[in-house]
Amino acid sequence: MKRWFCCLSALLLLFCSPSLPARRAAAEESPQYAVADARDVYFYADRDEDSGLFLIPYTYYVKVLSLGDPFCAVEYLTDTPPYKKVTGYCKKSDLTFVDFVPERPYLTMTLSVTYVLPDPPALATGDLSEVTVEYAYYGEFPVGSAKYRYVYGNGKFGYLPADGELVYDLNTDYLQPSSGEADLPEQPQGGGLSGMQIFFLCALCVSVAAIAALVIRGKKAPAPAPEEDF
Repeated sequence: MKRWFCCLSALLLLFCSPSLPARRAAAEESPQYAVADARDVYFYADRDEDSGLFLIPYTYYVKVLSLGDPFCAVEYLTDTPPYKKVTGYCKKSDLTFVDFVPERPYLTMTLSVTYVLPDPPALATGDLSEVTVEYAYYGEFPVGSAKYRYVYGNGKFGYLPADGELVYDLNTDYLQPSSGEADLPEQPQGGGLSGMQIFFLCALCVSVAAIAALVIRGKKAPAPAPEEDF
């Protein structure tokens, strides 16, 4: 009887405990994103407001690497040519955190810049008076009334003078409260148990009670001790 009681107790513990580590693992594997829902959210090279590199394109996201206050460590874009992933910081108060993985987290846009070269010598062959270079666009960087664009090309980052306004599609997924709920299963709050776990727990409790009753009924009263001679 004692052996059955120990086995049932072990099963009871197993049904109570496995869901918590699974939830922690799922939370750790799911990346955290935050959206720039304002037009003045800076991407910083360091935890310093004077180290701004560019403004995150409006309604686009950064991937949060670690939370902090006032700065969070983040990354933007991916190592997919012609783009290169950059890591840096954003102010936590400037970000709007979401509980889903966006389908279009980063703005993928390239800029074509044509450089006009000096007139070639008369003996030169071929047309080399113009060269067009493609740059990966990251974001705007205002300096007073002037604007520059932070770009990547030829293995280097730098700035180009802004020529007019860039037009691109805006994200709206973060404005919908139900966004991402279909992809992420709802987790019970406070470490609650599922219906199946509750069923098994009730069955185990009934079994434990029945075995305990059998043990009590089957236990014989001890025989009275013989009287000692004085």
